[in-house]
Amino acid sequence: MKTLYSLAITLYSILIGIYAIFNVKARQWVEGRRRWRSKISDFRNNSHVIWVHCASLGEFEQGRPLIEKIRAEKQGWKIVVTFYSPSGYEVRKNYANADLVMYLPADTFINAWDFIKAIKPDVAVFIKYEFWYNYLNILKRKNIPVYLVSAIFRPSQLFFKWYGGFYRLMLPKFSHIFVQNQESFDLLKSIGYNDCTITGDTRFDRVSQIAGNARDLPLIANFRGNERLFIAGSSWEPDEDIIIRYINEHPQRMKWLFAPHEIDEAHLTHIEKKLNVPHSRYSVYNQDDKETRVLIIDNIGMLSSVYRYGAYAEIGGGFGKGIHNILEPACWGIPILFGPNHTIFLEAKEMIEREGAFTFNNYDEFYSIMESLESDNSKYSMACATAKNYIAENTGATAKVFNIVFANNLNNQQ
Repeated sequence: MKTLYSLAITLYSILIGIYAIFNVKARQWVEGRRRWRSKISDFRNNSHVIWVHCASLGEFEQGRPLIEKIRAEKQGWKIVVTFYSPSGYEVRKNYANADLVMYLPADTFINAWDFIKAIKPDVAVFIKYEFWYNYLNILKRKNIPVYLVSAIFRPSQLFFKWYGGFYRLMLPKFSHIFVQNQESFDLLKSIGYNDCTITGDTRFDRVSQIAGNARDLPLIANFRGNERLFIAGSSWEPDEDIIIRYINEHPQRMKWLFAPHEIDEAHLTHIEKKLNVPHSRYSVYNQDDKETRVLIIDNIGMLSSVYRYGAYAEIGGGFGKGIHNILEPACWGIPILFGPNHTIFLEAKEMIEREGAFTFNNYDEFYSIMESLESDNSKYSMACATAKNYIAENTGATAKVFNIVFANNLNNQQ
């Protein structure tokens, strides 16, 4: 099985090299890994090193509170951050709190051996889902502690199938696994893995940090005025079409804001053409304009701060591959709505159960949710409180992980 795994990794590298001729992200994946040995040749400098690996941008944001706590409390330690995906590396390649940011070389034995030999980590941390056999095996052989942080497991994963023996072999390579919930803990126990602790999800710490650093946006405040503001965050066309129909039928119910996931001209024009009420793009909005009912954000990077002005948030992606981040708006204590493709997200499930979030499959269901919340102030207020309390109840994972990794396992090395 190990031989087949190595062949699969090699074959994948060859295939993605061919695909790179036609695809930008694949090309970034390939080009970013070239000459990686030269990139780390002068790194070490006789310091303690922690290596944090993230698959992509989402996992990086999940691991970021831990990275920043290490930077603040373990002065003198070097931090290496690696990414598997271009969507993580290309955004965070200049991240100031890391001493080295790079792509993770493909998981061949030679690559893994040379990489670990070069950076000489004192400890390694993988975030959420990453299982690379050769890296884990070499870390284990070298007695370097390696941790999986904010992990979540489901019965459908290969670890829990009769044919998943090779994947189960990877679990004991970890010194400890920090899981998000009881189900993950019980699943690991069911296959004989006992070195695990329920610490929750470090994303809650991250979104709390983001909310604490939210910017004032006077133009958004001016647009909202004294009315409630409905925010469609990271929206896609299926969500937008449903919301726009509701806006066209109830334009005066509140103010409306779209922050689309994609802000290319074709997408922005699609939104504008469907709206039958006065609207404006953020970049050209005139603060003296009292007629505009819908504001369309045509830039990237301000959505997390926009949520502070909202009375509702609808999060896109639920009619596609999966919903985007629902925790950022929840920090502001507002009801969250999203489409049906949310079932793999624990926070969505739990917030629906507590009635702080609501899911819809079509326009009629969206209409019913909005009418219910708008007509029943006690239900609306309870949804607001539930969302805010859910965040507060789940923060603190970063400190728990940090204390176990450093205080217990590394004996407070400085």
